[in-house]
Amino acid sequence: MRAVVQRVTEASVIVNGEIVGSVKNGLLVYLGVCKNDTRKDLEYLAGKIAGLRIFADDAGNMNRSAIDVDGAALVISQFTLYGDVRRGKRPSFTDAMEPVAANKLYEQFVSMLQELDVPCEKGVFGAMMDVRSINDGPVTILLDSTKLF
Repeated sequence: MRAVVQRVTEASVIVNGEIVGSVKNGLLVYLGVCKNDTRKDLEYLAGKIAGLRIFADDAGNMNRSAIDVDGAALVISQFTLYGDVRRGKRPSFTDAMEPVAANKLYEQFVSMLQELDVPCEKGVFGAMMDVRSINDGPVTILLDSTKLF
């Protein structure tokens, strides 16, 4: 499982001209699900993201998590995080999980973040989405659960 996590002052996702999710002062999380991902990957990434200390403390140091600052997360499904372009210029997505199972894990991921006290908004799985954000810092962190097991 892969995630691109951005600290944002605001972010929103629009589907068919309507805002379906938005956050202020929180996280924008692009989540990619691999065909081999399990609950262990979900638990690792949800816990890591909930506790990720990328928000400033009173001294301006990155020592606070989204939980500490009452931040929320906008979670966007992003199968293209598993795009493989090692051969040629057109990405192959053979490592991405098939959509029905990926949607199930995506929903479980959002639920896990919420259980960890990170309020979540989300996009529409499989839809064409316009994602708008103001990256704060900028701070962008790449996470990959397979790099740690």
